[in-house]
Amino acid sequence: MTDFKSWRDIEFVKDKIENPHIYVGEYTYYAGYYNFRTFEDTCVRYLDDEEDNCDNLIIGKFCSIASGVVFNLGGNQRHRKDWVTTYPLYQMFPDDCPENGFAPMGDTVVGNDVWIGSDALIMPGVTIGDGAIIAAKSVVTKNVEPYSIVAGVPAKQTSKRFSDEIIKALLEIKWWDFPIEYIKKLMPFLASNNIELMINKSNELLRELKQIS
Repeated sequence: MTDFKSWRDIEFVKDKIENPHIYVGEYTYYAGYYNFRTFEDTCVRYLDDEEDNCDNLIIGKFCSIASGVVFNLGGNQRHRKDWVTTYPLYQMFPDDCPENGFAPMGDTVVGNDVWIGSDALIMPGVTIGDGAIIAAKSVVTKNVEPYSIVAGVPAKQTSKRFSDEIIKALLEIKWWDFPIEYIKKLMPFLASNNIELMINKSNELLRELKQIS
């Protein structure tokens, strides 16, 4: 059980994680009221840390994860499409089947400042770029470009949030890596559609940080 008492309640995911194959950055939150359980219990599926070559789930900072999102992990879960049967014989008959059958699918990586809508399904081994938006109930089977919006089954890019020039500038700034006291200074500009002003202010703070270091 969790402390979700309304849809407004959230948990900061990093504070709750127990599985050593899940890595989550600061301030990323999960709004799990409609599923009643924690991020790890609800969203992370089939992650078997008993396998030596287990895949990882890596999520950046300042991500917003809605209720019911699923990260489908666990590699092939011993279902081999190249074998005669896809049935996981080793799991069911370990004394009789000589082959484990497990194969990793690669780490699932979510960048920073990503918004994932309700009930989206993220398939194993994909990378979601910084600033991307995943529409509710999308099924993400391929990599998602930074600052793009994807939707559908399977998910396809519907648009980019900004011009290529602005996206390049934002990826160079990486505001989410600023110390929190500097991010607080940026908040009036982050919470604005004046992107150029935000970029200018960020570059000022970057110069200040370089002088300090």
